Amino acid sequence: EMAEWFKMKLKTFYNIYYRHRIQKASHLLKVHLFVSLIIKYIVNLYYLPKKKNLDNFSKKNSYLFNKDLNFLCEFFNSDKGENFINQYVQPSKRKNKKIIAHGYAKIYEKYLKNNKDRISNIIELGSFYGNASAAFFFYFKNAQIYSADINPDMYLYSSKRLENFFTDTSSRLSIEKNILNKNIKFDLIIEDASHMLKDQIISLFILFKTLKSGGLFIVEEIDFPEKREDMRLDQDFPDLKTILKKIMNKENFNSKYINENEKFFFLDNVETIEFYNGNINEIAVIKKK
Repeated sequence: EMAEWFKMKLKTFYNIYYRHRIQKASHLLKVHLFVSLIIKYIVNLYYLPKKKNLDNFSKKNSYLFNKDLNFLCEFFNSDKGENFINQYVQPSKRKNKKIIAHGYAKIYEKYLKNNKDRISNIIELGSFYGNASAAFFFYFKNAQIYSADINPDMYLYSSKRLENFFTDTSSRLSIEKNILNKNIKFDLIIEDASHMLKDQIISLFILFKTLKSGGLFIVEEIDFPEKREDMRLDQDFPDLKTILKKIMNKENFNSKYINENEKFFFLDNVETIEFYNGNINEIAVIKKK
């Protein structure tokens, strides 16, 4: 029990909930925040949800294998559903009140419903608690589900069909070392990590080669770099949304974040690019030839 409490590292708690506050604080406020950080961390460990083994959970809840993806996303509190309880606040401050979520599940189903039982490998970049992984576990009942996150200690699920590991999507080296080196061909890649301008670009162009023919690469919150300054600080345009629009219009583009081989591999192998509006933000669905 105690080991589960210390699943979330102090460093993770600091990075998620305190780093930006401390960076902006005066010297006096920094001292106060560092003291309160330790206290808040200990308090939040008590409220942190406990890890769940889905292999065991599924034996008593087999009905979930027959549910649609939106139901599953809401059941496991993923923001890909229509509504969810805010999972991004400190656990001790979480209120059991549902708020509007991204509503992406219905878009996923449009593409994946008819062949969901044939999907064998999925990876999500930016898994956080792993609530979407749990939904995918039941929806794609034959799939191995990989979850990559900069804070993998936050992940709350385990199974023979789940693999959770560290990846920093701002780092080309980290993506190559932790994902490319696995030599896995994916049916579905989901980019839901930092949403930073640079990270969205390198994730797509580096990992597109790992997609199977006919596979999908989905970029969530693709409009963040366009709409939020904090998602493009010290990073150079064009953003990924602009790049994809140019490709759709058969216009040339250049980005300092990818090389010529990655650019032309993508251009030679992309079949379709489609944009959708979720409840709050935009999503791009990219299909490989």
